[in-house]
Amino acid sequence: MAKDIILRIEDCIKKNWDADALTDYKGCTLQYKDVARRIAKLHILFEEVGVVPGDKISLCGRNSSNWGVAFLATLTYGAVPVPILHEFKADNVHNIINHSDSKLAFIGDSNWENLNEEEIPSVLGVIRIENYDLFISRSEKLTYAREHLNELFGKKYPKRFDKEHVNYYRVNNEDDLAIINYTSGSTGFSKGVMIPYRAVTNNMEFADQVLNLKAKQTIVSMLPMAHMYGMAFEFLYELTKGMHIYFLTKIPSPKIIFQALNEIKPSIIVAVPLIIEKIIKKNVLPKLEKPGTKLLLKVPIVNEAILGAVREKMISSFGGNFYEVIVGGAAFNQEVEALLHQLKFPYTVGYGATECAPIICYEDWKHFVPGSCGKAAYGMTVRINSSDPANIPGEILVKGPNVMLGYYKNEEATAETIDADGWYHTGDLGVMDAEGNVFIKGRSKNMLLGPSGQNIYPEEIEDQLNSMLYVSESLVVHRNGKLVALIVPDYDTAFKEGKTEQDVATQMEENRKELNKNLAAYCQITGVQIQSEEFEKTPKKSIKRFLYQ
Repeated sequence: MAKDIILRIEDCIKKNWDADALTDYKGCTLQYKDVARRIAKLHILFEEVGVVPGDKISLCGRNSSNWGVAFLATLTYGAVPVPILHEFKADNVHNIINHSDSKLAFIGDSNWENLNEEEIPSVLGVIRIENYDLFISRSEKLTYAREHLNELFGKKYPKRFDKEHVNYYRVNNEDDLAIINYTSGSTGFSKGVMIPYRAVTNNMEFADQVLNLKAKQTIVSMLPMAHMYGMAFEFLYELTKGMHIYFLTKIPSPKIIFQALNEIKPSIIVAVPLIIEKIIKKNVLPKLEKPGTKLLLKVPIVNEAILGAVREKMISSFGGNFYEVIVGGAAFNQEVEALLHQLKFPYTVGYGATECAPIICYEDWKHFVPGSCGKAAYGMTVRINSSDPANIPGEILVKGPNVMLGYYKNEEATAETIDADGWYHTGDLGVMDAEGNVFIKGRSKNMLLGPSGQNIYPEEIEDQLNSMLYVSESLVVHRNGKLVALIVPDYDTAFKEGKTEQDVATQMEENRKELNKNLAAYCQITGVQIQSEEFEKTPKKSIKRFLYQ
């Protein structure tokens, strides 16, 4: 039987005791022995306050070494970590902490500023991620334990803390709950995806099968660890291999990302399409589109030489030391993907979902078919719910060890998503060729992808927008990496009230500003485009979204 995630963490800490483990980019570095020591101290804190295996502990803050340690401490204690996207609005954070029945919460400084302790009455305490001090304590035991933590640590390990003291929680049943990861809904409250140990273990096994990563190699963590994609493949897997993980603790702007990649020279790169597309559109395409270059590209021998030079420059801009770039979360811009394929750039596009912790499909870049998202991953079965799966799109259904237990305290949503035969209904539409390559043709849920892999559900935003002054109907779309609202105004009402077209345009901008007050940072509407005619619709009166993308 494959080693579960906790055994993997335990083994890697012992094997790599003196190696670098976690670094805050441009900040401090923790070695594996430092990680182990901090985990041990947090375990004492948990024990003193009465946390038992199965209890929930929330974490909300930007990626950092201390966030990683708090997550590992929770998991290796047998408690259930509840990661929360730091970009969530306060109401959603409050709701997740309460809904998950969290006993403790680790919160970063910037998030705590916006929270209200009265809205989370059931937690025993809130621990500051930056140094593990207490923001609030509702337990004398917690207060005492934190004030005397070094003393308690010294009593437990009177000689010195060493490898032999690293003995973590033993998983009895792979179907037991390991993590609750709340979906990154754009508005309203998220659903808690119950991820069992087997799902995490199988994702690690999958990575072992397809990647040949080794101890002391490096990776740059760009995606939020509170998102399953970033957590599994920019943190957990690399940590279990004894790698050195660098966290971009600030907002990962293209400039910071390029700088970090060139300094750290990671062995693998995990990203969302937007990051890759920005690099290519800014640095590559303009040079290829110059008249002289265009002409030379038509000459076969010169063509190869130019493309080879461009390929080397691109590889160099990503640090020059990586096996492949793994892209997930959404499809590439077709123009960008065509260029990457032409350049023989080592990239691959995978497919996953929080509900599968996250991997569903993958293929190594050497065998990857452009336009696809790979084949069913290790241990997983994928089928297309269609009479002709190769030609007629149908819903993508998934079965296997990665599939979640269900949604926490939401049996209705669970029943709608996992059928009686155990198939997870993704809500995505696709086809599958004879070799098993899956091609996503649309998203029945119309999900969009935020800049760091966050899921954005446009209908939720549109629902709010449609209730605002002089808005008849709306459509939220991606334009050049930003969210734009296409709006059909209710001119009849406006004109009856003596308003002009300019007044309506001004009101739409006011609506946009008001709407953004209730939206997370990653799903802010950056502009409004007024539509003079109603959107074209299906017989069922649904807007034909694909016409406006």
